[in-house]
Amino acid sequence: MISKELLEILCCPETKADLVLEGNTLVSVDNKTRLRYRIEDDIPIMLVEESEQLSLEEWERIMKKHGKPTK
Repeated sequence: MISKELLEILCCPETKADLVLEGNTLVSVDNKTRLRYRIEDDIPIMLVEESEQLSLEEWERIMKKHGKPTK
């Protein structure tokens, strides 16, 4: 599990936006890129080329769940 302290210092390598922990992934709060990074064996895989772009609908659902703005 990613610690709160680590989550506070991690950011999206593409946009430098904050991240939210969603299950076993980290999701960027940037509404333009909407990137999701997987976590394997408690290690975040922060490679842009291995990230996944979420649909706007899925990204908005995750942001609302975490109390983040969607605009």
